[in-house]
Formats: sequence, C-alpha cells, structure tokens
Amino acid sequence: MDGTSQCSWDDGPTSSASFGDIPDDWPRPFRNLNHDDAWDHLAATSNLHSVKFDPTGRWRADALNFQPCTKTSSQDRYAVQQIHIQGRVWTLSAVFDGHLGSHTVEHVAHHMPIIVREHLELITLKHGDRVVPPPLIADMFAMAIRAFDDAIANDVLELFPGGLSSLSRLSDLQIQEVLDDQLSGGQNYTKARLCLYGTTALVALVDPDHRNLWLANLGDCQGLMVSETDQKAWNVEVLTRTHNGENPLEVQRVINEHPGEPECILDGRVLGAIAPFRCLGDTPFKQPPEFTRRILYNLYPGQHDTSPWEEFLMRNHTPPYISSTPEVTHYPLDPSPRAPRRYLILCSDGFTDICGTNQHVIVDRWARAAACSSSRELDEKSLALRLLWQALGNDPTSVSRVLTLNMDSPWLDDVSIVVQCL
Repeated sequence: MDGTSQCSWDDGPTSSASFGDIPDDWPRPFRNLNHDDAWDHLAATSNLHSVKFDPTGRWRADALNFQPCTKTSSQDRYAVQQIHIQGRVWTLSAVFDGHLGSHTVEHVAHHMPIIVREHLELITLKHGDRVVPPPLIADMFAMAIRAFDDAIANDVLELFPGGLSSLSRLSDLQIQEVLDDQLSGGQNYTKARLCLYGTTALVALVDPDHRNLWLANLGDCQGLMVSETDQKAWNVEVLTRTHNGENPLEVQRVINEHPGEPECILDGRVLGAIAPFRCLGDTPFKQPPEFTRRILYNLYPGQHDTSPWEEFLMRNHTPPYISSTPEVTHYPLDPSPRAPRRYLILCSDGFTDICGTNQHVIVDRWARAAACSSSRELDEKSLALRLLWQALGNDPTSVSRVLTLNMDSPWLDDVSIVVQCL
C-alpha cells in the first residue's frame, strides 16, 4: 500500500547520497511504495537497455540512465553496441556525463561507436590476417577520440575560410548570417552549438575473442572490475583515475602545460570555471578567446549575459586547458568457460556520489546476490537496475524516498550505469 511519510535529513535517501545543499524546507513528503511498485517505478524511470552479445547470454550488458526528478532531463547518456569488423564482432560500451546542456553529450553518445568502428576498420585492414597488438589498439582508441573532439571545433572553423584569423575581417552581422541557417536545415547552427557544451566519457572496447579489454577515460566517470575469487568472494577493483582537481597528477599536468599562469587552475577548477580536466567538447577552454567572442557569442546575439564567460576567458592565454586525450588502459581477459565470473561496471559520478564511502560494500553485496540468481532472474531483472537498487538502500522505503520526493529541482545527480559480463 502506498503511504505518505515525512523523511528527515538524517534518514534521507541513503546515508551517503549526495543531495547538494540541504533544502530550507526539509523534511519533504514522499510516497512509501511497496516492493513491487518501488521496483517497477525505478525501472520505468531508468531508461533500461540490455544487449546479449552471444546466444547463451554469458556475455551481455545491461545499462540505465536515472534521474528521479520528472521536471528535469538527465544529461547522462550510455552506449552499448556490437561493432562488426571483417566478419568478427567487437563490443563497445560507454557512459557519458554531459554538462551545461545535452546537445554535445547526445552527439557524442551517438557518434562515438561510429568513429571507433571506422578506426578499427582501418587498423584491422592494414594488418590483414594478423592480430593487431593490444598497444596499437590502445593508440588507435586514443587517436579516434582525439580526432572526434578536434572535429567539433574544426567543423565550425571551416565555415569561415581562413579560420580564426579571418574573423577580424568579418562583422558580427556577417558571422551571424553564416551561423543562423535554421530556416535552411540548421547545419551550421548545429555545428556551432556543439561547441557550447561538453561531456566526460568512459568507453570500453572488448575484442571478438574476449581476451582483451581497453578502457578509454576522460573525466570523472568510474570503471570497476568485479571479479569472483577462489573463495567464492568478490574482489572490487577501481580501474580508472579521476581527471579533476582532486587528482594531484592532473593538477600538476595542467600547471606544467601552462607555466607562468597561476590561474590556469583556480579553486580546483580549470580557469576557475569547470571541474573536469579532460572531456569532449567545451571548446571555449580549447580555443583562443576569439573563438568564443566572435563565433559563439554570435550564435545567440544579445540574448545571454556573457559576464560568466568573460570571467574565465580573461585567463585563457595558451589553450587548450582541457585535454581531449583519454587515458587508455589495457586489461587481459580469460574467455574460458571455467574462468571466474567478472563484471565490468561503468558509471557516472552520480552513482559514486550515491554510494559514497560504502561503494565497495554495495558492489560486493550486489555481486553476491547476482551470483545466487538463476538465468531466468538475470534475464528478467537488469544487473544495472539491481545495482542501483542496492545503492539506493536495498529496500522499498529507501528507494521510495528517492523516487517520490515532492521537489521542483533535482535532488540527486544524474546516474548512468553499464554492467557488462566478461
């Protein structure tokens, strides 16, 4: 039976959930759903997707994108696809955490598998019948992602013969005439709009023989390897590093790339404005200020306050400040039928926020429960949704607190999860 309860801050959605600032009018009412209703509501809110990579279902991936506030749209995305190269099947899975808007993250989620496939086709064709060495696949992976990001700005610069240097000879009205083509299809407008926004990315690639895994990471999404041990226990290993101000190596990298610029990092943010140190898009941090002032300002002339942009543009002296070079890591896999079970978890920082310091405990409990499930149960209940349920408290009341709060603005960050069986 549904009920209305008053939840206090102390017993909020979960003890470690990230709610941002405590609302002034807390506690908020919520509907206390029974187990089945809470599960169905969570499933309906999570944009579930599952793919079986082989007929037996041994190799599969389950994905979700969750934002409980119905008055806002998630800026997270995921991708799960098979890539067919010369009669063999690779698998690609990914999570993307967009910021400032959804246009760029939507573009990246759609086109990333296409770009990776094109580069895979080239390198496999070059090697013929020979197996491509894993280090070359890693190099290809990084090259594909960098080229993809470079194209976002270059596609706009190509609209102006002569590039940035030509803009000084054009008036604002002339630039606006190039960009404002929405009545004729909007291709130029769409290209320029992609430069306004950005996204982090965590992309996993598995070869057709299931012997190799490559992870390409940009930003603060997280990859976890959950492996069954000989003692029927589970080992949880973090595979990725965060690329933000909390990582001293990343901070030092940016400082080294911009000597004599004490404000290249300010308050733990790039140019004092943005948290991720590596991502796709975010062109104002990768191009000289003229790109933003002459092109992007003219995308919406007179409609926006540019003062927040000017605060960091005045510090932009030697771009790029945000890197589009992913950190690519290779992991060997064991495809034999008797190999211990392994799960690869890709997640946005919304999931790590929910888990807090309890993440390893949450993942371990989830893995133990999954190991006891029948094949039918695994088919019926998404592994990603089970993981989210566990993180939200693993009981209908805790999940209800997150799902049915009466608030007009988001109370949780967007959450995207991909669970891939390896």
